[in-house]
Amino acid sequence: MKIFCIGRNYAEHARELGNEIPEEPVVFLKPKSALLKPHLPFYYPEFTNELHYEAELVIRVAKNGRYINRRYAYQYYDAITLGIDFTARDIQNELKAKGLPWEKAKAWDNSAVIGKWRSIADFANKKEIRFGLYKNGELVQHSNSGKMIHSFENILVNISKYFTLNIGDIIFTGTPEGVGEVLPGDELEGIVEDESVFTLSVE
Repeated sequence: MKIFCIGRNYAEHARELGNEIPEEPVVFLKPKSALLKPHLPFYYPEFTNELHYEAELVIRVAKNGRYINRRYAYQYYDAITLGIDFTARDIQNELKAKGLPWEKAKAWDNSAVIGKWRSIADFANKKEIRFGLYKNGELVQHSNSGKMIHSFENILVNISKYFTLNIGDIIFTGTPEGVGEVLPGDELEGIVEDESVFTLSVE
């Protein structure tokens, strides 16, 4: 299983971090060890002093594919959920300033959290899927898939130019504005439409 992530896929999030809005998807990967296993606690990593949540829709690859045709891209994913791409922001800023890769800030063990999968067939309009993240009961991020710069299908097409997609791979499709810091003791809850798909305590 591969974990693909798309950066800067919401214009307002790109602006809030002072980044340019990309013309094509910004792709990076996390290793399998980055995925937090269900029912395991999430521990605040000892190597950062500024841990941020980034909530985003996550799709699950349903067919093997390379050089996917845009016309058939909708056939290559079958489920969706909400996830968190945890980011050690202080480390990321240091790496970016030196022109270095982001892996130490983005791809560490348990840095990827995903919720309960929902069939994509449950959604009448994939272009308007609402989602949100609550922190200690307060809504801190909310958006819908229609605000993505690059759609699910365009993301699949782009990734498949460079990497073979396999059944079970997952794709974090980018976070909207509203990212922020978490601390030990914080409680997070992810929502897709009106359904809670995960709750998480920061230990």
